Amino acid sequence: MKRERVKKNEAQSILDMDATSLAQKIKQKDLSSYEVVHTYIDHIYKINRTINAVVEERFTDALAEAKAVDTKSHSSVKGPLEGVPISIKESFDVKGMKTTGGLIHRQDLIIKQDSKVVKRLKRAGAIILCKTNTPTLCFCQETDNKVYGQTNNPWDVTRSAGGSSGGEGALLASGGAAVGLGSDIGGSIRFPSHLNGIVGFKSGMNQVPQDGHFPQATLSLQQRMLGFGPMGKSVRDMELLYKVIARNTPSEQSLHSFYIQFMPTINMGYPLSRETKQLLTQMRDFLSTSFPIREETPPYFDDSALLWQEIMSLDGGESMKEASFIKDRTKPITEYMKETVRGTSQYHKYFTWALFGAHLFKPSKKRIKEIEAIIRNGDQIINHYFKDRLLIAPVYHCGARKHGSLYKEIFSLRRTFLSYMPYVAYANVWGLPSLVIPVGTDDEGMPIGIQVMSKNGNEIAMFKLGKIIEKRFQGYVRCTNI
Repeated sequence: MKRERVKKNEAQSILDMDATSLAQKIKQKDLSSYEVVHTYIDHIYKINRTINAVVEERFTDALAEAKAVDTKSHSSVKGPLEGVPISIKESFDVKGMKTTGGLIHRQDLIIKQDSKVVKRLKRAGAIILCKTNTPTLCFCQETDNKVYGQTNNPWDVTRSAGGSSGGEGALLASGGAAVGLGSDIGGSIRFPSHLNGIVGFKSGMNQVPQDGHFPQATLSLQQRMLGFGPMGKSVRDMELLYKVIARNTPSEQSLHSFYIQFMPTINMGYPLSRETKQLLTQMRDFLSTSFPIREETPPYFDDSALLWQEIMSLDGGESMKEASFIKDRTKPITEYMKETVRGTSQYHKYFTWALFGAHLFKPSKKRIKEIEAIIRNGDQIINHYFKDRLLIAPVYHCGARKHGSLYKEIFSLRRTFLSYMPYVAYANVWGLPSLVIPVGTDDEGMPIGIQVMSKNGNEIAMFKLGKIIEKRFQGYVRCTNI
């Protein structure tokens, strides 16, 4: 009975702990892995009916794995994540689980092999609890599909959790796992991190193996935009997990070798909420006491949203059509109208409308050559530009909006993405690592995050700056509304 009372008293503390703290306490036998895993399972049962973030679980196996960890001696617990329960975005292959991509015809497909990043997490001792929801084929920034339905933001369930790693964002914001794994080709880690108030890290191009992710980025210009990375409760967890999944361990760096650069908050030509401007001003004033500060727009920033849209539309969405449509002659616009008018399509209207947009924005062969030349030249310029600087920028112009609002801003035929996507698209187009940190809330109590960006190789400096920002400003706060 005494131990049971301790468990009840510890439960809230366990849910607040980051993965680093839990790993240490499990290794020192201050907490059992079984106790930690059981606490998270109980919590998921409580919250998931409201947020609909978890789409598949492996609770029985997770508890068995936790018991095995607890039988080990201190000296034999070696993995940095030994016994720590984590969540995985549905798009990553996990042996014995499904990877549906939100497609009805894949809903019974059981995967036989772990993706490379999942293998690395398992080798580090992580215990996989569950998989989390995404939009269809991770193809938009709103998490909803025909197989699992809509994921809700825990701070206000009438609002978007973002996407495509929206299930991860909502679950982690609610304390449903110690840490999680997401992917990002167009803000898919950073939107949910910002909107749900969690920490997230998108790796730079070619830094994390892409094998075992569905869908795959098949074109080279798209592959460079795709980054995998952790999502969770602390910057130190982002650093820990990145070291586990990255191809190479990042080198140690002195933060004082870098300039801190801010995006201008006025006369930018892009919308930005009053609260976001205020938080960035406060951050600049705080950091200016310790670091040299610059304020300017980085090269190619104004081109980034259009380049992102064109690169995403290189093949007119044909690769996505091949992965999704059972019949070769299925037309996205026909399926969109069928779903909008009668609700009878097998495909979510967000997905088919985005596919239709990819067809409309498909660049010509001449334009593709121009894009390739821009990227070649830009890579050299940007690599030199970020050699000794860390860029602080917004993620989005505002906090979480009502369901569907964010989607309309990005996928409107009026090309409003040119105004709303640059802050996110920049890191994708140029393959830059980007760290998102929650720093405050808007006037409706919805989280606001900022990004720290730089070039590949500067990750340690980014993490160091992120820890300073996290300590001074809000950082992660678990949502207890549900």
